[in-house]
Amino acid sequence: MKKLYRVVSYIFPYWKHLSANLFFNLIAIIFSLFSLALLIPFLNLLFGINKLITVRPVLHLSAHSALDYLNYYISQIIIHQGKLQALVFICVIIMTSFFFKNIGRFFAMFFITSARLGAIRGIRDDVYGKLLIQPLSYYSKNKKGDLMTRITTDVQEVEISILNYIEVLVRYPITIVVYLAFMVSISLKLSIFVIVILPLKGLFIGTIGRSLRKSSVILQNHFAGLMSIIEESISGLRVIKGFNAIPYFNRRFIDMNKTYYHKQVNVNRRRDLSSPLSEFLSSLVIVVILWFGGQMVISPHPTIQAADFITFIVVFSQIISPAKSLSQSYFNIKKGLASADRIFEVLDADEVIEEKPNALSVKSFEKEIRFENVFFKYQKHFVIKDINIFIPKGKMIAIVGESGGGKSTIVDLLPRFYDVTKGRILLDGHDVKDYKISELRSLMGIVSQDSILFNDSVFNNIAFGLNNVSQEAVEEAAKVANAHDFIIKMEEGYQTGVGDRGIKLSGGQRQRLSIARAVLANPDILILDEATSSLDTEAERLVQDALTKIMKNRTTLVIAHRLSTIRDADEIIVMQKGEIVERGPHKMLVKQNGIYKRLQDLQSFK
Repeated sequence: MKKLYRVVSYIFPYWKHLSANLFFNLIAIIFSLFSLALLIPFLNLLFGINKLITVRPVLHLSAHSALDYLNYYISQIIIHQGKLQALVFICVIIMTSFFFKNIGRFFAMFFITSARLGAIRGIRDDVYGKLLIQPLSYYSKNKKGDLMTRITTDVQEVEISILNYIEVLVRYPITIVVYLAFMVSISLKLSIFVIVILPLKGLFIGTIGRSLRKSSVILQNHFAGLMSIIEESISGLRVIKGFNAIPYFNRRFIDMNKTYYHKQVNVNRRRDLSSPLSEFLSSLVIVVILWFGGQMVISPHPTIQAADFITFIVVFSQIISPAKSLSQSYFNIKKGLASADRIFEVLDADEVIEEKPNALSVKSFEKEIRFENVFFKYQKHFVIKDINIFIPKGKMIAIVGESGGGKSTIVDLLPRFYDVTKGRILLDGHDVKDYKISELRSLMGIVSQDSILFNDSVFNNIAFGLNNVSQEAVEEAAKVANAHDFIIKMEEGYQTGVGDRGIKLSGGQRQRLSIARAVLANPDILILDEATSSLDTEAERLVQDALTKIMKNRTTLVIAHRLSTIRDADEIIVMQKGEIVERGPHKMLVKQNGIYKRLQDLQSFK
């Protein structure tokens, strides 16, 4: 129930729409019941059972009083105009009642739609917002395909299986209560009999759906597996084709899809059982009521009139559909809660990177950065150990070493993509954890080996994250990054789309757009993570020239694979197995004839 309440809480902000929905549902229920209540005078008139009422009855707030008054009015029509006119009157009233009933249903659905879809929008917004603030370590533990499933398919399943039935859970219980009250006014004894039988039917149906939620969780996990395979296949299609792995991936997908199919059939069959089972049990209940009530009508001393009994049966038959929908909603909500569980796993994930309530504001970098005895570990193993680095403003610090030595992890700690396990990182004398995260990151511009571009125009990729940027400013940044010349030769210039992840551009062009983005942001601190390692010689020359321009008079932290790019660094730090093993300027490290010198010799750098 707690998970269901959390889902339903997203609809509470739309209480005005809910109130309007409830009001119009009541209108629909009242007119629906009124149209059915007219069956009693209609049948009595048709069979000539009722005696004409000539004295106006006193009108009270009860079903019997309303029917007595209606009988009086019909009697007056019969007396003055005849039975045919009375029959026409009843038919017109019934038609009018059904008209207002359906007007009420339309407006009830009109208002609940905004509330239901608004709740889904709120859930989707929260899940996406939570995914954005999660640290990078969260994505190393979770598959992208699975996370995509949670924000798309699982959210949609919550809408279909839970929120679509919110109105059912409100309208149908009210309908059943109102109809039962009317049935009690007709025959208390027969109504008690019905009230005893209906819960027994509900208990029987409830026992069938207990395992549905567990099965639905398994089903959604299998679908997430399918999504992961699709995402991996599209992302790695070049490698799949290059290594002739198409049959392997195809077989892998077919096997997973087959398993998902069998699970889906199992879950859907259980869910679909609810409707015919509920209908059969309802028919069984009607037969029992016909038997029990029929005896009350045909006994020597009848306790209920035939017209009243027929109306009772008709009203009860109108309860069957709401009761059936309620049992169906039970099965669907059980299925939807499985998806809700997966959604709330994301929403309840620990926010490892948290901002302090009274975090400091930081608008500029003034003096220095210090790494003091910094340790960091993924899960159980430390990947960097006892790191001490001093970076004065305006200096260039380079980090080199073997792959997996912890170089990228060090620079990821500065903008708080991860938080240190032990030690601290100071920026202008304050721990980076003391600053507002967004303002801390705004001081930094990052150019990585994997130049991330978005499926948008060149202009929007350069101006990414900034507001109200002029064309002139974007072009100036592109010129500094040696990108302007190739951009203006493109079909639509700066408005040309770059495709998914910049697929329409070469590696060097993508990297230069990333540099232009960093230039436009004008960061105080520049972080270069192997920015030229994947480029050919010509592209590297253009990119390196662009980097040299933007590093002037700027604090720069460089991770380098090619040592030729960091020869002029103020200090070069050599990493091995997460520890600093050598440090100093280029010439000094060469003279030491240690690890740095060996790396240089391997690259034939003289």
